[in-house]
Amino acid sequence: QVQLVESGGGLVQPGGSLRLSCAASGFIFGNEAMSWYRQPPGKEREWVATITSSGRGTSHKDSVKGRFIISRDNDKSMLYLQMNNLKPEDTAVYYCAKPDSGTYTWGQGTQVTVSS
Repeated sequence: QVQLVESGGGLVQPGGSLRLSCAASGFIFGNEAMSWYRQPPGKEREWVATITSSGRGTSHKDSVKGRFIISRDNDKSMLYLQMNNLKPEDTAVYYCAKPDSGTYTWGQGTQVTVSS
């Protein structure tokens, strides 16, 4: 079955960087567009970024443009989110997501906390 396993979260100071990873299995990774979402504490889950199946097309939420970069390695079935110049408002649980018949399959999430 489809499995998505995120890693790379942690506690970082404002202005710092983290790289999130998502290991995918159970489907043909290179055939699917993939996304990152996040859920800040006490708020709804929100979209962060999407990458096309080939990796040649990306889109990012306005508030992370210029700071976050979504990428993928189809040979390794891996999805990444490079996060630079992190801000306290980036604190959230981050999820990778695969489109699935009008909804999404989610990983378990990885916590990112930006605090001094």
